[in-house]
Amino acid sequence: MSDADLETDAQRAVVEFVLTAAVYTEHREFDPDDLPPAYRAVFWEGGIERPLSPTEDTAREATGVGDPWAAVSELMFTDHDSFSGDITFSDRGIAKEWFRERADADLLEANPVLAKCLEDEIEDVDYERARERNRPARADRAVIDDLLEEYFDEDEEEEMLDLVDVHTPSEVELTLDDIVLTGEQEGEIHKIVKAIEHRDYLADIGLREIGKLLFVGPPGTGKTSVARALARKLDLPVVEVKLSMITSQYLGETAKNVEKTFEVAKRLAPCILFIDEFDFVAKTRDSDEHAAIKRAVNTLLKNIDEVSLINDEVLLIGATNHPHQLDAAAWRRFDEIVNFPKPDRGMRADILQVVTREMDIADFDPVGLAERTEGLTGSDLRLVLREAVLDALTEERTTLTQGDLLAAVEDFEERDTLKNLDMIEGDHDALVAGGSDFPGDGHDHAHD
Repeated sequence: MSDADLETDAQRAVVEFVLTAAVYTEHREFDPDDLPPAYRAVFWEGGIERPLSPTEDTAREATGVGDPWAAVSELMFTDHDSFSGDITFSDRGIAKEWFRERADADLLEANPVLAKCLEDEIEDVDYERARERNRPARADRAVIDDLLEEYFDEDEEEEMLDLVDVHTPSEVELTLDDIVLTGEQEGEIHKIVKAIEHRDYLADIGLREIGKLLFVGPPGTGKTSVARALARKLDLPVVEVKLSMITSQYLGETAKNVEKTFEVAKRLAPCILFIDEFDFVAKTRDSDEHAAIKRAVNTLLKNIDEVSLINDEVLLIGATNHPHQLDAAAWRRFDEIVNFPKPDRGMRADILQVVTREMDIADFDPVGLAERTEGLTGSDLRLVLREAVLDALTEERTTLTQGDLLAAVEDFEERDTLKNLDMIEGDHDALVAGGSDFPGDGHDHAHD
């Protein structure tokens, strides 16, 4: 791209930002869901208050243009207050015409405010479609933080954030396209997407027992990744909790904190509530644990019964690495069971194709590599590739070879064997020594 093109892009970005602020301020029928997320982020202060006053600082943050005023200062319709930093238009009509000549349908589909303003002037622009595609304000970090702050006092909020993690859609890096799914997994995800899109219809016909999924499979097979990627696809925040955390002595009354977990989900609804380590329920019910912990588990089961995708707009996803430890009472609380097996050879080859898309690999043979990685999960394969990349970098190379990958597989298997022997023998010092490669249980939980 030439310097002239870059200059024009910067001008257009700043003019779009200032024009959007002016139109939004003037037309009170717009609400925060009409603003692009980057614009909401700079104007949000417990809400969006009119008038919106674009400044050099907010324009820089919203558009990524390093010097917004310098970018548009030569345009005859722009003005600037050097004291406040405000950027304005001396003639909005000319500004709108200038922007219209440089805008297209794709650009306007990402900006409902200007899509509404220009839908009659630019072909294939539809305001309702743009608004539907725009990420809603309820999924923004600032809005989520405000809701939590409003609902809990400072000490309670800090305690709750020790128990749960809340991720916004924009904070999720993986998409469903980055994850290799089985046919069953794709089918279940498609069904739940349709259920969320048509939840009003489901309520009308009385079909309310839907939207509680249990993900079952070994560590590293994608359970957490799919839950997060689904949240990104649906533009929903995801509330994550590990059940073992309810036993923490630092979390106060455990049953109360379980209640609060569901309160957070309902407060942030529509959202996904992802409950990991669900087998902890069965282990606790069958043990002689403290009565307070058992009360917490009973509270959990009661809240699962009561939460609803249709009534509360909360999609519940449980996950377990140990399905054999669940009893009938746990199983029947879910309307769909989704299996996450270790990938077969074909899936491993597909995973390798996906995760190496941005890598330069000479003589790459994903099928051959898949044949050498029997028993490895998607998370394991990512670890193998990471090690191959790091080993190549020590030799000042950014181009990998098939040999690098095969050597990394062999190294991974050797260390994994040593780790498993160490766990059997109980030599914890040896496990710590290998901890740089295998944190925790040896799997990258970001991909569980």
